Amino acid sequence: DGGTLSVKVFFNENVTVAGTPQLTVVNDTNANHTLSYASGSTTNELVFSLTIAAGNAATDAGDVLSIGANAMSLNGGTIVDTAGGGNATITNSGAIGTAAGTITVAA
Repeated sequence: DGGTLSVKVFFNENVTVAGTPQLTVVNDTNANHTLSYASGSTTNELVFSLTIAAGNAATDAGDVLSIGANAMSLNGGTIVDTAGGGNATITNSGAIGTAAGTITVAA
């Protein structure tokens, strides 16, 4: 039916983003979906999103989505600590969400 898949990633400090980092999400049929950085630079909350085409059977509104450990890739970009300018740590433990819920990954 189409729509947008969005995931918020929270950092413990504000970060500045350059380029298009990516986040991999897996649905309950083990299909990988790569979400691209969409917004949030200079805050501690980054949004990654992917537009799902109408009729795409690989992702349904009822899918249970999960994020594996260390699922974020810089993809040639950077995520740096806004205050100190150092590279942000982007490792994460795995998290899982429900079909009706929100996935939160503390990175």
